[in-house]
Amino acid sequence: MKAVVLHEYGGPSKLKVEEMPDPKPGEGEVLVRVEAVSLNPVDWKMRSGAAKDHFPVQFPGILGRDFAGVIRELGPGVDSKKTGFSVGDLVFGLGNATYAELCVVKVSELAHIPAEMEIADAATVPLVALTGDQLIRRATKVQAGQTIVITGALGSVGRCAMFAALEMGAKVIAGVRKKQMHEAVALGATAAVDVEDDASIAALGTVDGVADTLNHEIATKLIAKVKPGGTFGSVLGPPSNASLHPTVTVNAMMAVPDPQTVVHYAKAIHEGKLKLPLDRVMPMADVAEAHALAEKGAKGKIVITM
Repeated sequence: MKAVVLHEYGGPSKLKVEEMPDPKPGEGEVLVRVEAVSLNPVDWKMRSGAAKDHFPVQFPGILGRDFAGVIRELGPGVDSKKTGFSVGDLVFGLGNATYAELCVVKVSELAHIPAEMEIADAATVPLVALTGDQLIRRATKVQAGQTIVITGALGSVGRCAMFAALEMGAKVIAGVRKKQMHEAVALGATAAVDVEDDASIAALGTVDGVADTLNHEIATKLIAKVKPGGTFGSVLGPPSNASLHPTVTVNAMMAVPDPQTVVHYAKAIHEGKLKLPLDRVMPMADVAEAHALAEKGAKGKIVITM
């Protein structure tokens, strides 16, 4: 198979399209012919070596978490009647080493792509939907009626987090740049705060929790706004000054597969209830350019077709 291979840490040019051995599905796994993958920040952080302490790459390595494609082969112990998955089914989910024409996935972590949803759109969903949803439900432990701040609320993860919080009946204060405040309110936020303005943050009242998708500098300011007994959830680890706020529970999280949640968000996107912008679709041969564009700040998800 062809795959995007990384032989050493570095810039986008370190990504090379090469021939690699076809993977084989093991017990409880399926082989998927990958049609599309989407880029996520963890991909370029792993490529550059910035995430090597938490996500080291074993060289030669294949990056990628999101995928959408077609089941090519069922592994040992996978009964299509019991699992509901058969060769030829259109599927998507959260995997590993997905920057390739073929990948192996546990059948328990697969989901069927909703009818009439484009494969490229399906590929954008899994990691950001799971991260946003689990940030709200598992890490920040949001309850109906609570008021929470979601930083980066117009990013892909932030949009999913805001969708989850609003769906649960919480009041959302969107932590965004000043020029994004009106858009955040239009998408359902009760209010917005300019995360680049210390005065705006200082004027913020106490909240039940913070769901952080941005960075530690903003986190160190916002944790002081969480009321005693409240929760600070983060996809980036605890704020550096967390020990100064012992009455606030701090929970860092990392997304785990959950097919039902992936389908729920995919349907919400397809039905127009959730907007997850797609910047562009590019071929595998242009993966280095895609990484460079994404790192600079694309206007939405970038999808690579295999």
